[in-house]
Amino acid sequence: MVDNTSPRIQICCLIYKVYRIEGTFYMTKYVYNFKEGKQDMKQLLGGKGANLCEMTRINLPVPPGFIITTETCHSYYVNGKKYPDGLEDQVSKALADLEKEMGKKLGDKEDPLLVSVRSGAAVSMPGMMDTILNLGLTDDSVKGIIEKTKNERFALDSYRRFIQMYSEIAMGLDHNDFEYMITETKSARGVKLDIEMTEEDLKGLIEKYKAHYKSKTGEEFPQDPKKQLWTAIGAVFKSWQNERAIVYMRLNNIVGLKGTAVTVQTMVFGNMGNDCATGVAFTRNPSTGENKFYGEFLPNAQGEDVVAGIRTPESIEKLEALLPECYAQLIKIRETLEKHYKDMQDLEFTVQGKKLYMLQTRSGKRTAQAAVRVAVEMVSEKLIDEETAILRVDPLQLDQLLHKTLDPKAKKEAKVVAKGLPASPGAAVGQVVFTAEKAKFWKEEGKNVILVRKETSPEDIEGMHAAAGILTSTGGMTSHAAVVARGMGKCCVAGCSAVYVVNDKAESCEIGGNKTNEGDWITIDGSTGEVFMGKLPTVDPELSGNFATIMEWAKKYKKMKIKTNADTPRDAEVAKKFGAEGIGLCRTEHMFFEKTRILAMRKMILSDKLEDRQKYLEQILPYQKNDFKGLFKIMDGMPCIIRLLDPPLHEFLPQDEQLQKEVATEMGISPERIKEAVVNLHEFNPMLGFRGCRLGVKYPEINHMQCRAIFLAALECIAEGIKPLPYIEVPLVGHLKELLLIKDIMEDALKVTGAKGKVEFKFGSMIEVPRGALTTDELAKECDFLSFGTNDLTQMTCGFSRDDVAKFIKFYLEKGIYERDPFVTIDQEGVGLLMKISVEKSRKTNPHVEIGICGEHGGEPASVEFCHRIGLDDVSCSPYRVPIAILAAAQAAIKEAKSKK
Repeated sequence: MVDNTSPRIQICCLIYKVYRIEGTFYMTKYVYNFKEGKQDMKQLLGGKGANLCEMTRINLPVPPGFIITTETCHSYYVNGKKYPDGLEDQVSKALADLEKEMGKKLGDKEDPLLVSVRSGAAVSMPGMMDTILNLGLTDDSVKGIIEKTKNERFALDSYRRFIQMYSEIAMGLDHNDFEYMITETKSARGVKLDIEMTEEDLKGLIEKYKAHYKSKTGEEFPQDPKKQLWTAIGAVFKSWQNERAIVYMRLNNIVGLKGTAVTVQTMVFGNMGNDCATGVAFTRNPSTGENKFYGEFLPNAQGEDVVAGIRTPESIEKLEALLPECYAQLIKIRETLEKHYKDMQDLEFTVQGKKLYMLQTRSGKRTAQAAVRVAVEMVSEKLIDEETAILRVDPLQLDQLLHKTLDPKAKKEAKVVAKGLPASPGAAVGQVVFTAEKAKFWKEEGKNVILVRKETSPEDIEGMHAAAGILTSTGGMTSHAAVVARGMGKCCVAGCSAVYVVNDKAESCEIGGNKTNEGDWITIDGSTGEVFMGKLPTVDPELSGNFATIMEWAKKYKKMKIKTNADTPRDAEVAKKFGAEGIGLCRTEHMFFEKTRILAMRKMILSDKLEDRQKYLEQILPYQKNDFKGLFKIMDGMPCIIRLLDPPLHEFLPQDEQLQKEVATEMGISPERIKEAVVNLHEFNPMLGFRGCRLGVKYPEINHMQCRAIFLAALECIAEGIKPLPYIEVPLVGHLKELLLIKDIMEDALKVTGAKGKVEFKFGSMIEVPRGALTTDELAKECDFLSFGTNDLTQMTCGFSRDDVAKFIKFYLEKGIYERDPFVTIDQEGVGLLMKISVEKSRKTNPHVEIGICGEHGGEPASVEFCHRIGLDDVSCSPYRVPIAILAAAQAAIKEAKSKK
């Protein structure tokens, strides 16, 4: 701050944007009048403030006011919750200007100015931060309001509301204490509604409120409006860090905001009489997207009454009969706002004495169905273009359109008994079973089942396939249950600690303290992680014409190919229907667990001699060939990336003692032999153990059989007029020599099958090991394609086990170490940097190498956008996330094109 008005200082003001107030200069402008801001200043003025400025700018009826910026909030926290120098002077100047404009003064005894003090970050966070209404009322000014309005009840009710809001929000007093006093007053009067209290009731309630305030704070209720204002401003700033706001930002992945703005606005009153009202409306139906005005209002009420549900609101159409001129004006404003913002708006209004005022407008939150419909119809209405329509739909919302969902009404009435991680979206209703075998058996009997386990393993694959949904008490978003369920399009709730399963043989469990027997019905919501007892009705997804339209537009604008992770023809068919352009990952290990082949696999593992292993592999080969042939037929002409065997061998052996005995009998060996093999193959850290290409290094015959099966399947398809395009992928490569060993095995299989020169194929490597990522310039020389396996790459780069990370990652997120779970979205600064380096090095030695991603991140929008930015050719995800990836890829391409203009 400088006290100098010399010409040199004035020139500096122009250069450095110094602001002058009454002869004093400030380096930062903290306060903006509504006439100074506009729509594109949300980062500085908050969404609410910027839109109030914009509505003022286009001459809509907005009560005047001013905004304290988000930067002020940031400075407030940086400076140990102290206001920055100059703020007080700027607020005083803005308040004086407001008083002059309104012809009223804050705290005046005859005709006082009253204001609201509201929060508003750059991103809408409804209800998460605090607001105080009717500020400026005191024992003296309330008398002036009574005299001016000749409406004692209105004035007393406004004062009562202000004391309660100020006490709760600014001073932290308990809301329930005030509600108890209201209830006590109404009971004494024998009435039920607040509006039925008399003036005398309100006077008594005000005195009770003030006495309670003094008993809790040790001070009289403040009668200085300036003190009220500054305490309220501080309360709004403090609400930026309240628990509600922090949780909301974490759940909605809101990061990078400076803070909340504070909007100080002239009060208008919807509770002055029957010619007054307050309401909330949407310019279109937020549930369906129908182009019809949608909303509710209350006559003779304040806005908080609508939100709090104190009274049942009326539909917006009924406002026409009560206040026809205001309704007609509101309809015109609805049209004005949509044409101006070119988006569906959520607006708040108040009518005072038959005069309409607009208090807020913002982009309206909407369901996936509504988002798609509004976007497509606004293109037809020539309000927006196709690119804007694509950007309007949140890719993650598409989950709502692709899976069964619970009936909203029934869900609202049902009790949530437990909550876990929303591992795979959709809804499932079924009878509880605890083993994969029982799930398969009951499914065959025509029953809907939900498989409830402590955790799942590859052995459970058939039971998981049979189940309508999966519920586990442990595991995270990328646990076996979660990954497989998403691939199958199955509803799954994982890591639900309120589920207690004693062991695999149990016939009952506890769910949220409720004893649940085998055969009992439960309902799970994989989109929210919620669990309910009993049967709740579900709603089938509706893939409407609008959905098809938005997807066609997205395909037109995207640059990357979208492939799918598919292990079966059914998975491939579902993904192709959703727009997949090939298979980006076929996990061959899942094919070995069917009963027709698992015994031969186990015999192979337990064999000590090469010839015995080869004999059992020959038994498996026809099954593998048919597996691949089924995929080639579905994907006719599209690439199919087939990953050679990856998991450690112990996963194929029975872990349960009873099952070990059964397998031993089938194989004609002792159970001790199987137990010994399980012990010998056990690893302390299988993720870093004997798996992936390491299996091929020690047991080349396994990879040789798989490559032969691929080539033989391709040859048979060609003979049938089908065009196979196999991509043979080597997992877990960290060293060029590993890759070359497997490449030699592949080339020998090519030769012995007679496929050389007849089958078009490509050879490549997964990039999952940091060493492999850093040496891809060498790997790329030997590869036609590379594919990042980001699940394992994240584990090895961050040093986290994905199966154990759920135990502590929430603390990392709460403390801001990671902004988001790196197993949900790519850690761009760490794992992402490694990927970027790898891409750059690969393309230097092989400019034509195809590079993609096949981890779970392939269907997560932020990760898809990152993959686009670093120049990947494709992403691969589970079948039911293909539309999400297509839309995210289109958005990434559109954003990039816009940034270059």
